[in-house]
Amino acid sequence: MKKIFLLFVAVCAIAACDPTHEKISNGGSITLEELLAKTTVTTDKAPNGKNGNVIMCKTSAPVNAIWEIGGKKFTSTVAQKKMRKGEHSVKLTALCADGTVLETEFSGIQCEEITDPLVRYYIYGEDPEKEPPFSVPIPGGDWQDMRFDGSGIHLPELSDDVYWGFKTLIFDISDASDDVKVHFMSGWWDQFSVDDQQWKTGQNEFTLTEEIAKICASGNGGQGHQLNPWCQQGHFTLNSVYYEE
Repeated sequence: MKKIFLLFVAVCAIAACDPTHEKISNGGSITLEELLAKTTVTTDKAPNGKNGNVIMCKTSAPVNAIWEIGGKKFTSTVAQKKMRKGEHSVKLTALCADGTVLETEFSGIQCEEITDPLVRYYIYGEDPEKEPPFSVPIPGGDWQDMRFDGSGIHLPELSDDVYWGFKTLIFDISDASDDVKVHFMSGWWDQFSVDDQQWKTGQNEFTLTEEIAKICASGNGGQGHQLNPWCQQGHFTLNSVYYEE
């Protein structure tokens, strides 16, 4: 147990039970136990009774709640997100009226059946003839080979909806060498950097954050510096870039 003011990680089974209803004053703080008593994290159900792929979160506690589901944050008492099949976790950060911060994590959430299919939105590569796979690094190219700037090298400029929607970009690659490392930046060295993303053949994810949107988006307060993934080491073929919702 650790305190930000208080930090607790709870391994919770998915349960459809109703939360306990207690009277908790809005003027101060609540305990972690009281928060958990008023909080549920469940999945929808498939016709065969198995857990579906929609994770649903709800708290009736008198707090400002921030849910983190699959790398996305939702500021609301309720939140839900479609997920892939597999095991997932959900983090809840609760801010009490007196400033106390409670954190808890619900792990071991099993999404067993696809009840609400994810929709794929392509940024590049939907039509392999018009947007063909290409080698990275590009022979004779430079550090801008994968920059999302719409310059005609390959990748288009990302829209504000993508940046400010904090989308998780999925890079589908093949023929990756064993030593691939990708560095994300804005193309302006003093802005931000995320080092040592170790990619392998298959799908590799990168989630856009508010910090990145403020630097790279072209509108709504963004500085328009654009996202630049740079292959620091190794080589691969980039087939497509997309996000799913």
